[in-house]
Amino acid sequence: MTYLTLSIAFLAVAAVVLALALATRDDRSDLVARWRLPVLAAGVALMVLTALFDNVMIATGLMVYEPGHLAGILIGSAPLEDFAYPLAGLLLLPALWSLLGRRSRASLRSDE
Repeated sequence: MTYLTLSIAFLAVAAVVLALALATRDDRSDLVARWRLPVLAAGVALMVLTALFDNVMIATGLMVYEPGHLAGILIGSAPLEDFAYPLAGLLLLPALWSLLGRRSRASLRSDE
């Protein structure tokens, strides 16, 4: 299994959860409008920090990749596949927040 295949699997799971979260919301257009800027800002910060710290970790020898398992696209010394994990988190966390937050609000209302 290549790192790219593993990255695609993580991204696919995150995308399915996000699609499920958006599909079950009645106010999805309001939600997307409200979350667009914070998610974009977090995404930029995550990608910059990933590029910075992955390059440092690779340069110091903390992380070593088998070249035959990489797609071959590098950003500095960091393989493109390294950026899939923060991207998956960026998709997954707001989706889980939406799914689980709604349930907790509903349970709070039923306790009243």
